This record gives sequence, C-alpha cells and structure tokens, in this order.
Amino acid sequence: MTATLGAVVDAIEQAYPPALAESWDAVGLVCGDRAEPVDKVLFCVDPVEATIEEALEIGAQLVVAHHPLLLRGVHGVPADEPKGRLVHRMIRNGVGLLCAHTNADSADPGVSDALAQALGLTVHGPLDPHEPGSRTGIGRIGELPATEPFSVFLRRVADALPATAWGVRGAGDPDRPIRRVAVSGGAGDSYLGHAARAGVDAYVTADLRHHPAGEHVERGAGLPALVDVAHWASEWPWCQQAAEVVRSALAGTVEVFVSTRRTDPWTLHAQPESRGATE
Repeated sequence: MTATLGAVVDAIEQAYPPALAESWDAVGLVCGDRAEPVDKVLFCVDPVEATIEEALEIGAQLVVAHHPLLLRGVHGVPADEPKGRLVHRMIRNGVGLLCAHTNADSADPGVSDALAQALGLTVHGPLDPHEPGSRTGIGRIGELPATEPFSVFLRRVADALPATAWGVRGAGDPDRPIRRVAVSGGAGDSYLGHAARAGVDAYVTADLRHHPAGEHVERGAGLPALVDVAHWASEWPWCQQAAEVVRSALAGTVEVFVSTRRTDPWTLHAQPESRGATE
C-alpha cells in the first residue's frame, strides 16, 4: 500500500489545524500534487537550500517545514531569486513542500509541548490560551520533576537542545530555585508579561531583544529568570513530534526523517581571549 502526498497533508493538518494559524501567517501546501505517491518525508524547521538538498539526497517526495517559505506576498517565483530557485528545484524533482507554522505553535500538542518535553517538563497548560480553559494557545507552562538551581537548569536547557554558535544565555541569580517553567518555541519576548503573570520561576524562549529583556530584569527579583536560546534550536524538537504524527497515521507506508542540517543562520561565536565568558 502506497500513501499519497494528500494523505500526509491530511495527517499533519489534523494534528495542526490550519484554523489555528494567525491571520498573517502562510501555512499549508506550497507545492506538490496531492495525488502523487509518497514513501519518504523529511521534517525540518527551515525550508532552505540545505534541507531541500537533504530531501533530494534521501529521495523524499515531501518536505514538512515549520517556517513558511513564502510568508509575505510575492508576485512571482523566478528561478534567479533564492526562494524561486527552491520552488523550481522542488517542482523539477517532484518534491512537495508543506508548512505548519503558527498552527503548529498553537496546537495541542504543538511546538512548545515538544520543547517542554525536551527539557523534562510536565506540561500543565498553555502560556497564552486561545480562551480560558483551552488547551490550545501559544507557549506552555510546566514543572520540573524537582527543584534545581538556575545555573543547573541553564545547563539542562543547553544539553537538551541541538548545539548552536548562539548557545544558551541566562539572566538571573544562578542559585535561584527553579521548578515551574514557561516555554515558548520561537521568538517569545512578546510573552514576557504572560510569563510574569503566570508566576513561573523561569521563562525559556528565543530571540529575546535587549530592551524587553532588560526592562523585565529591572522590574524586580520576583519575576522569572530568563533563558534565551537560538530560534532554530527552540523549534527543532517539534520536527520529531510532527514525524511521529505521520508515522502513526500512515504506519508501514511512509518513512519519516528528521533533518540533521543545522539551519540556524549564526555560525560563529567569539569571546575576547583576555576576558572571561561572564564579562
């Protein structure tokens, strides 16, 4: 029995309903024929040259990506432009592209559940629910099996996620006890207020900007300690979650692969040789 591209799309969209996507988002099938057979699917965060090349190397007929390829409106996809080149390459090689972005962020389980699981948290609910009592929404609030110092928790985060040049940064007292934790995969400084109101001990997210983070720290010691990770790394655990969705829905008919290509744009990190890492 052979699965079709449409069957994979249906499985993903049942797990991550497009109706959950933000109004500005661009989710769904970018290219590909729903009637075509599929026996290999690659899951990744970013639909870029490296991951499309990986899909071709393994013979995948579909790439499922978290980030949209064509998020903003376009009037064409010429092959001499980066995004157009990818579209042409995929179509020429019979590779479809499906994007699940903010619908995967808000779904239950979704991107932040995968991040929480990677950190060893037991999830209690969303950080910003769609409505009171809802299990869907942005971010998750969870709990560690036992309290640990912030410095140990920071190492836990670094060990749980794929390594990047960006690394993992923390803002807070290294000896502060951490038990209740909020997480939000992707850029999450717009949810600093939600984390503060949730009364958690730490907030893990990506792309924390200088001013929002600084203002948060200045507001007082009772607010959550902050952990800032690379955007790509915070969302990479979702790839395995989404792969399991397809593996379970189409057992025995589709082989799933999680991309091993690091597509975080930052590739180098340097500290002055004469100074310590904390300066």
